[in-house]
Amino acid sequence: MKAIKLFSSASLLIGAALTLAACGQNDKNAVKSAKKFPEQTAQKTAKKGGTLTYAIETDTPFKGIFDSQLSVDQVDSDVMQFGNEALFDTDNSYQITDKGPATFKLNKKAKTIMITVKKGVKWSDGKQVIAKDLEYTYEMTANKATNSLRYSDSLANIVGMKEYHDGKAKTISGIKFPDGENGRTIVIHFIAMKPGMLQSGNDYFIETAAPYHYLKDIPFSKLVSSDQIRKDPLFFGPYKVSKVVRGQSVTWVPNKYYWRGTPKLSKIVAQVVSTNSASQAIKSHKFDIADVVNSQWQAVKDAKDTKFVANIPLAYSYLGFKVGKLQNGKNIMDPHAKMNNKSLRQAIAYAMNINQVEKRYTQGLTFRVPTLIPEQFGDYFDKNAQGFPYNLKKANQLLNQAGYKKKGKWRVQPNGKPLSIHLAAITGSAVQEPIIQNYIQQWKKIGLHVSLTGNRLMEFNSFYDKLDQDDKNIDMFIASWSLSSEPSPAGIYGETSAMNDSRFATKENNKLLDNIDSERAFNHDYRVKAFHKWQQYMNDEAYIVPLTNSYSIKAVNSKLVNYSLKPAEANKIWYKVGFSK
Repeated sequence: MKAIKLFSSASLLIGAALTLAACGQNDKNAVKSAKKFPEQTAQKTAKKGGTLTYAIETDTPFKGIFDSQLSVDQVDSDVMQFGNEALFDTDNSYQITDKGPATFKLNKKAKTIMITVKKGVKWSDGKQVIAKDLEYTYEMTANKATNSLRYSDSLANIVGMKEYHDGKAKTISGIKFPDGENGRTIVIHFIAMKPGMLQSGNDYFIETAAPYHYLKDIPFSKLVSSDQIRKDPLFFGPYKVSKVVRGQSVTWVPNKYYWRGTPKLSKIVAQVVSTNSASQAIKSHKFDIADVVNSQWQAVKDAKDTKFVANIPLAYSYLGFKVGKLQNGKNIMDPHAKMNNKSLRQAIAYAMNINQVEKRYTQGLTFRVPTLIPEQFGDYFDKNAQGFPYNLKKANQLLNQAGYKKKGKWRVQPNGKPLSIHLAAITGSAVQEPIIQNYIQQWKKIGLHVSLTGNRLMEFNSFYDKLDQDDKNIDMFIASWSLSSEPSPAGIYGETSAMNDSRFATKENNKLLDNIDSERAFNHDYRVKAFHKWQQYMNDEAYIVPLTNSYSIKAVNSKLVNYSLKPAEANKIWYKVGFSK
């Protein structure tokens, strides 16, 4: 399971105010509307030409790291989607097909995967995408100088990858070029075959390419800050970058070398708009496509000349607890960490009044989730999981039994020392501040002294910088994942995953993750049971507490055709989108 860091909890966790007595009256109507919205606009012939404006909803400038292996946040992903085509198309179940830019062949007996780029798939400078472009993404990800957060144990399953990552080898021995580096095929040799390898979004091989001829002279340490990544990136998708206003907007024009043909639009402008201004921007038709912030649904639902499409994305918001540090590429737990007490973590989770929150502020469009495996993953989702439903009595019992006694207004640690907990959370829409303050008040009810790190909500980039660097002033944090389509959690919760920001790492977690991805797990029933055991373990230990998911609603200009949220359309969507004749 790959993950992208979401901008904030603005759409996934549109929490609460200090008082939640007046719950919304239109809960059922809002959800009923969302369920009725189609996943796509009309599918028909589009006219040539026209400029499409696309809203990038964020309260902070985007980083502008235009490469999938070097960037890990959703905002950059949204900005570069118009050119950043993946190697593979999929069906609606996310199974890889041969209809995309590259074909794919798995040989379980030989423990290999062969990837071949189709002839005519070209970078936006006219150069054919070659085998070295595929292999180079692995070097970028595994070389320590790039500081890519994408490297994990899953990629280390490639023969020779660990040796390259550790600096013991200059090349990755398990990636071969049967037709040479300038050919169009690579063969990847694995230590063990994994059941998720047939599914797009797994962590065992990379589904993008990087233009080696364009980037090869840049040292890995300077790659992420280079103009070739930040200002003039190359893509092989339908559009190419024309102009970047750093952190604010990117203008895209057709890639004349695009392998499928000529895209319909003459220009796309992706521009930043704050979450607080999103509803007004939709009503004034400033953008042709914009996300609806769920807390603003009532304000936009009657917008004229607007159609709505909706789905429930593979995503969730969560509460994480810092219990260690990342050292030498491994998450190392500190047994003496403030938050390394299961009863404390569980009590904090039980004290959160999430159901009240979502009813009041999102009319039911945001909802509590009980486990870290979303329901969209079918029988891998443990339908018996309860998670942490609101229960102040249980929260107090847990703290009392664990020795967190009250001294005056606040509880102290079992050793008698004061207990002060620092929470990190990201800025968001107008309700974000009262949301977080509500939870702080909830924790006050059980005697826990919780305050915001730095006494305020954090800007997105600063939040993740501090989180990734294990800032000592963060004890717990609220964040969100946008997940990919292979459900294995090893890539984000594994012992060597830099994205495992809680830094929890246990032998039992390693064992459970290994079971999910073992060769034995090619047996579906076995893998289902392995997923359920991991979910039960994670809910019991509560290092990461699942909070909410949401209906994702997009407001679309009624004249736009061929826009779709269906998985099978995702990789070719921007080739097809245009205005109706």
